[in-house]
Amino acid sequence: MSIAATLTDATAALRADPLRAAVLLDVDGTLAPVVRDPDQASVPELVRRQLLLVTERYGFVACVSGRRASVARRIVGLGTIPYAGNHGAEVLRRGAAAPEVDAEAERWTSRVHAVADRAGDERLRAAGLRREDKGPIVALHWRAADDEARAEDLARDIATNAQEAGLVVYEGLKVIELRPPVAIGKDRAVRKLLAGVPVDVALYVGDDRTDVDAFSGLREMVAEGCLRDALCVGVQSAEAPAELLDSADLLVPAGDGVRSLLRALTA
Repeated sequence: MSIAATLTDATAALRADPLRAAVLLDVDGTLAPVVRDPDQASVPELVRRQLLLVTERYGFVACVSGRRASVARRIVGLGTIPYAGNHGAEVLRRGAAAPEVDAEAERWTSRVHAVADRAGDERLRAAGLRREDKGPIVALHWRAADDEARAEDLARDIATNAQEAGLVVYEGLKVIELRPPVAIGKDRAVRKLLAGVPVDVALYVGDDRTDVDAFSGLREMVAEGCLRDALCVGVQSAEAPAELLDSADLLVPAGDGVRSLLRALTA
C-alpha cells in the first residue's frame, strides 16, 4: 500500500466529520525542522499553507510545544489557532496577547532558575551548553555545541543538582529540562486544549519523548469516554526515541511525511 493510501485510510475517522475532529501538532521536529540554532526554527511555507487548509476544515486545530507559547506561535506563523506552551504550563488562546500560565508552576520559577544559576554562565559557555529560560522551566541544550559530549555531561551534572533540590528532570532530544515538581506534561496540555471542545476524534503528531505523554493523554480520554477515537502519529527520524516509535499508531518520516499527512487530512 502506498504512503498516500495508508494516510488516507488512517485519517478516515477524522475526515468523516471534520467539524467534530481535533488536530493537535507538536512544533519542533514535527512542523518545523530541527536546526542547530533553535532561535532560527521556522515552519516551511508549504507546510504552513497546508496547515492553514487544515484549520479551515477541522473543528479544532492547535499546537502543543515545549517552547513558550508565544515562541511556538511565532515559529508556526498562525495567530488563528491556540497554542499550549511549556508542555502545558501555558495556554495561549486564539488571538490572545498573553498566555494563561499555570500558577502553581509559576511559583517555582525562582527556585528552578537558582539551580541553573549555580553552574554559572561562563561554565555553560565554555562547554557550549545553551540555557533556555522558559519561566518555570529551564532547558539545557547541547545540540549546537562543538563538543556535544562535554556539554551533555555538564547538563547531566546540573540535572543531578536539580533532583537533589527537589526539582523534576525531563530528557528530550539533546536537551534536559529542569521542571518544578508539579503536574506538567503534554498529556495535561491536550486535556486543557480540548476541555469543553465538541469533538469526537483527535489526532496528535509528535517526534519526541514528551509527545508520548500526549499520546497517553488522548488514549486516556478515549478510555474515559471523552473521545470516541484517537490517532497518535510519530514522526520518524534518525533521532526518534524508541518510546515514540513503539507507542505510535502510525509513523511518518520527518519533513515530507508530515506535509503528506496534512494533505491527507484535506483530501
